[in-house]
Amino acid sequence: MPALQSGPATASALGVLGVVFLAAAVPPALIAGDFSVGNTASNALIAASYGGVGLVVARRQPRNVVGWILLCFGVLLTVSTAAGSYAALNYRLGHRGLPLGPAAVLLDLLWSVAIGLIPLAVLLFPDGTLPSPRWRWVLRAYLVIAACWPAGIYAVAIATIAGGRIQVDSGGDLTIIDQPVGSAAWLTPAQELILPTLVVFWVVFVGRQAASFRRASHERRQQLKWLMSGAAACLVGAAFVTLGGSLDTHPSHLAVAATGVASVVTIAFPLSIGVGILKYRLYDIDRIISRTLAYAIITGLLIGVYAGLVLLVTQVLSFTTPVAVAVATLIAAALFSPLRRRVQHAVDRRFNRARYDADQAIAAFAARLKDAVDLDAVRADLLQSVQQALEPAHASVWINRVWINGGN
Repeated sequence: MPALQSGPATASALGVLGVVFLAAAVPPALIAGDFSVGNTASNALIAASYGGVGLVVARRQPRNVVGWILLCFGVLLTVSTAAGSYAALNYRLGHRGLPLGPAAVLLDLLWSVAIGLIPLAVLLFPDGTLPSPRWRWVLRAYLVIAACWPAGIYAVAIATIAGGRIQVDSGGDLTIIDQPVGSAAWLTPAQELILPTLVVFWVVFVGRQAASFRRASHERRQQLKWLMSGAAACLVGAAFVTLGGSLDTHPSHLAVAATGVASVVTIAFPLSIGVGILKYRLYDIDRIISRTLAYAIITGLLIGVYAGLVLLVTQVLSFTTPVAVAVATLIAAALFSPLRRRVQHAVDRRFNRARYDADQAIAAFAARLKDAVDLDAVRADLLQSVQQALEPAHASVWINRVWINGGN
């Protein structure tokens, strides 16, 4: 894929454009009500994360197309969010005297264009180039099919606007796009054909990155670990938000808070792409993975212990519920520190082996250093410990010997 010739100034201009549209989305959302505010805030968070990472990458590596893809995704989503809020205010809340209503409806549909960009970032990660010339045909086929989806959506939208039958939901989206009827009924079978095909492409793109892991260099493996970890966190967060919204139509305050946290988790994907490309703290991914796994296991174990103790105390020992909760809480709190140490030790040995071995080597060297008196032996032992812990290509030690004679 040809490198972009745009520079930092273009990236900054796009970033400013995104900020302007984010600011423009706030007043209509506040007027529209609580639901629109929450929807706008969620979209703004996602757009800001993708756009912010894209802006940094595009400014630092302007020839890397991945940064421009993320930046364009963020700008398109901000434009769509602002236009959707305006369209909802115009056509749903009765303010039909506002100008440019049809234009807002059309701009709101830019989300369909933005969705097709993210898989390209996965395919071209981390340097913005294709793995081989044969992938050019795959990329061209994907671009053609991905363009068919927004083209169909816009065809229905233009026909709806021309017929004067504009109806939008609380987010400003045309209702006929979600429920095509009448002359727009053809959109349903078209999407049933296009969307599964796009999913196949997305799986192929992810598979390409996974297949390259084994033959990649150590640095490239760390980059791929960041990509896959961010993608996994994003999928978990998105699945929680989607399932929570569809299964619980009247969520409690706790469920709303959990959904908000899950929405925040989805920004792990652009952040991981940014770290992988810019190589900032690249080698911290193993520690992050081990800590995440350890605390997930600890949380699950403590929840199980807590629930089991509450059932035991209330059902078997016949204590009152407040007493059971207090006892279970105290025991769970007492178990946290020893359980964390044991689980973290086991996880480090399995998933963060290099860091675990390095820590062990340094600890052993420190123990031997306490009784060492021979400087040459200490130097040899230090070189051996560094080689074992860090595995450098070359290592040497220079010691400045200072002799003290007679207090002079």
